[in-house]
Amino acid sequence: MLRISPILSTPPLGPSARRFANGAILVESPLSPPAMLTMIQGIENRLGRRRYRRWGARSVDIDIILWSGGPWRSRTLTIPHAAYRTRAFVLTPLLAVAPDWRDPHLAMTVRHLHARLQKAAPKS
Repeated sequence: MLRISPILSTPPLGPSARRFANGAILVESPLSPPAMLTMIQGIENRLGRRRYRRWGARSVDIDIILWSGGPWRSRTLTIPHAAYRTRAFVLTPLLAVAPDWRDPHLAMTVRHLHARLQKAAPKS
């Protein structure tokens, strides 16, 4: 593991009623995206994840947000993660581990994407 973010407590996205703990890690690995996904799903299973329904309650959810090889798309995996640019609970921890990482589609850094999302957020 190269870097780990602080843990962020966030409200749920979807029908869950509980809060979530979100974080990000930066790792270096020789695994391809499909092999990394298989490894991650094994970790989730060992931690008690059961896949019943989309947006359902889950004990853990590990996503691959970005990788150094640029975009990746298959039937089971899309990198970058499809919605990461619009989710503060993803961008905030990601900012702590990879602020200068560039989105392969927009060529914007994580720092810029985070600032743009903060600027667009409604003020309370």
